[in-house]
Amino acid sequence: MKHRKGKEWDRERILALRRHLGLTQAEMAGELGTRQQTISEWETGMYQPRGTSATLLNIIAERGKFDYEVKKSKEERDEH
Repeated sequence: MKHRKGKEWDRERILALRRHLGLTQAEMAGELGTRQQTISEWETGMYQPRGTSATLLNIIAERGKFDYEVKKSKEERDEH
């Protein structure tokens, strides 16, 4: 079983990162070396970035000082 480092890149987090950086989908695609359609598919939840794409998102987020916290459910908050 692999240990996952970092946070999961879901559609809300990808959109929030792109907006935080002030990029269009095409500009973000250029930063990642992918197609604009791929960014759109991530943001609609059709696909999730994996492997190198997820790593690049982590790097871009870190460089852009992007701090995105997923809202925890009430049950998760009560556990801590």
